[in-house]
Amino acid sequence: MSIAFSKYQGLGNDFILIDNRHSDTPIIEPEEAIVWCDRHFGIGADGVIFVLPGQNGADYTMRIFNSDGSEPEMCGNGIRCMAKFIADLEGKIDTEVTYQIHTLAGIITPEVMLDGNVQVDMGEPRLSAAEIPTSLGMVDDQVVNQSIEVDGKAWTVTCVSMGNPHCMTFVDDANAIDLATIGPKFEHHPAFPQRTNTEFVQVMRSDYLRMRVWERGAGITLACGTGACATVVAGVLTGKSDRHCSVELPGGCLQIYWSLADNRVYMTGPAELVFKGEAAQE
Repeated sequence: MSIAFSKYQGLGNDFILIDNRHSDTPIIEPEEAIVWCDRHFGIGADGVIFVLPGQNGADYTMRIFNSDGSEPEMCGNGIRCMAKFIADLEGKIDTEVTYQIHTLAGIITPEVMLDGNVQVDMGEPRLSAAEIPTSLGMVDDQVVNQSIEVDGKAWTVTCVSMGNPHCMTFVDDANAIDLATIGPKFEHHPAFPQRTNTEFVQVMRSDYLRMRVWERGAGITLACGTGACATVVAGVLTGKSDRHCSVELPGGCLQIYWSLADNRVYMTGPAELVFKGEAAQE
């Protein structure tokens, strides 16, 4: 048996997209997703995304398995790729179209724009320690400029949830961070009961941030949409950035805006089809 798929990337954060509209259950298991994501023996990707029937009034439902088989609440770059994939399935190429997508982080609204970018209403950031979740601080308090010891060093961090947990630390040189060594130690730190994504952020200007990320369940990736959103929120909370920022990631730039009017975070960036194919399923 073979399964049709499409491979998309958003700033180098790449995903295998599967049309799963015939069932409420992903057509492959997490263990198979691990094999598919392997860059030597499989297709190669940071995760597998399934387009399922909508729930609670949404047009579609998003499920995603990371390259390690874990399931995150949602994925910012992934949902841009998913919106482009759905537009392709529906034959709405070169058309402006908006979708309501049900995710484990709530309803997310991506809009495929005529210029090829996708703008996503990412919703309101969640700022209390309980919502993130983290044990850094009292449950109802924001976690801003808190100290944490990781790998024998004290780090100053700010934590934000965009439906999934993020821990940001501002550094002098983001490129100097040894992500492969320090990233897993942040991810699995006992202060984060559901593990955490970790962003190392360098302030270039108040409207321009450089960021590198260790993603929970995926490791080093070239971009993280929810991480870019959380980074701008953290920048505003710490007085380091404007509400409207370009966030430079290894794979390119995202435009992020944390609106004062409605408290929602808006992300704009590209999503591109790489190739289509069929994968064997045992």
